[in-house]
Amino acid sequence: MDMQLGAYETAVRQRLRAWDESGFARRLWAKDPTLWFEREEPEIVDRLGWLTLPDDMAPRVPELTAFGAEAQSEGIRHVVLLGMGGSSLAPEVFQRTLGSKPAYPSLIVLDSTHPDAVRAVDAAIDPAETMFVVSSKSGTTLETLSGFRYFWSQTARTLDRPGRRFVAVTDPGSPLEDLAKSRVFRAVFSAPADVGGRYSALTMFGLVPAALIGVDLERLLDAAATMAHRSGPAVTASASPGLRLGAAMGELALAGRDKLTFLVSPTLRAFPDWLEQLVAESTGKDGKGIVPIAGEPPADPGEYGQDRLFVSYHIDGEPVPGTDGVVAAGHPLITIPLAGVYELSAEMFRAEMATAAAGSVLGIHPFNQPDVQLAKTLAREAMEAEEGAAEPIEAVRLSEPGFITSVGAFLGTVDTGDYVALQAYVPRNAENESVLQRLRIGLRARTGAATTVGFGPRFLHSTGQLHKGGANNGVFIQIVDEPSSDVPVPEVDYSFGKIIRAQADGDYRAMRGRGRRVLRIDLGRGTLAEMEQTWPA
Repeated sequence: MDMQLGAYETAVRQRLRAWDESGFARRLWAKDPTLWFEREEPEIVDRLGWLTLPDDMAPRVPELTAFGAEAQSEGIRHVVLLGMGGSSLAPEVFQRTLGSKPAYPSLIVLDSTHPDAVRAVDAAIDPAETMFVVSSKSGTTLETLSGFRYFWSQTARTLDRPGRRFVAVTDPGSPLEDLAKSRVFRAVFSAPADVGGRYSALTMFGLVPAALIGVDLERLLDAAATMAHRSGPAVTASASPGLRLGAAMGELALAGRDKLTFLVSPTLRAFPDWLEQLVAESTGKDGKGIVPIAGEPPADPGEYGQDRLFVSYHIDGEPVPGTDGVVAAGHPLITIPLAGVYELSAEMFRAEMATAAAGSVLGIHPFNQPDVQLAKTLAREAMEAEEGAAEPIEAVRLSEPGFITSVGAFLGTVDTGDYVALQAYVPRNAENESVLQRLRIGLRARTGAATTVGFGPRFLHSTGQLHKGGANNGVFIQIVDEPSSDVPVPEVDYSFGKIIRAQADGDYRAMRGRGRRVLRIDLGRGTLAEMEQTWPA
């Protein structure tokens, strides 16, 4: 790892020296909660299990590998993961970066409640040739259980024993574990309760889906174990890969460089989505936070504001678009090379340690998510409210003549140091992703601000904590639509369409309640592509 920090190098060196003097590394591995607060806080000591996961999970490799081979031998062609946030992001990165072993199934992640997204997954699979992984730490995640109910119903139409096509991953004793037993799931895998969702890539949440697509789990864990040992309790902070990165992240955020911008080589293009949740949900609270910028199209270095810290990840030999000229333009740059794709797990471990350490610099709790529940509560209230009982949410409609003027006026509120977040409650597909990326380029050129994109409700389990609990420097554009047709959720009295609109309403009200700048755009039956045509220049 090469750190070119310019004027910030002194502060980072001083932080590392102070950590060496206080025994930070040793105390971290001893799970000392006073690294973050003088008094012990909940969800610290009992959330540090990720430190030893690479070694702890190694004995489970033969069992998991055999499970994956057994499923493959039965002709399973797809693995559909029903999960959100920490339950889905690592498996998605494993599929997109490591890929499936030849003759093994491919992984499809459903982390949306948009009816069109549910239908798209349904159309892509044959339930008789699909293994469904129902993944939820709490065992109560609304999106996950709704997806389960839908695909259980679809599978039961084809198979006499639908449970043979379902696997649960959850914490011991959760409602999902009870459900899996009552429906006679093929298997239930328990994850350690002392590992939070965003730190759970190397628990069963990541390893079960990885095994089903034929990932070499021994190689994956070995790479992470090597990084863990390089960052071990006897290693000084100034020599620890994780603590060096964490000191830089924390100190530069304190100095105003709080937009942690990831630049990656092509093979690693999925990795920032996982990093985004880790950083945003861990640091975005108490009016503070590091804002991860994932997947933003590169710009000329002179276009970036003075609030950026760039971190570049690349596979050896692969170029990284956007890094040329960054340092010359006065921006700090951290460069992290990977010898091969299986070092992905090592970088996950480094990032986890760095994020936990950066939390100590910022004086925040890196393992809780105190503002996530508010949006969930408001969404539940919206679902349970009688038709028309809730106060309507003001929206700018694509069909209205004042659309351009309204959006332009809202963008006029963007100030130096802000970021603009596009929150799109639409299906996550190639066309919509392309439109949103083009909009990011235009927004950055118009405002000079960093930009983020999140598909709802997926982002609620990733950056949602930062949006509501972090600094009030976000400018949020929430985009909703009317699905082409709704999809009922079996066994309950609501639909996917009702869920996703309630989730958008709940998050909108939560953000407004926290004094955030937020504009809702209602596409109606229109599309993002149509909106792009009328977007203010």
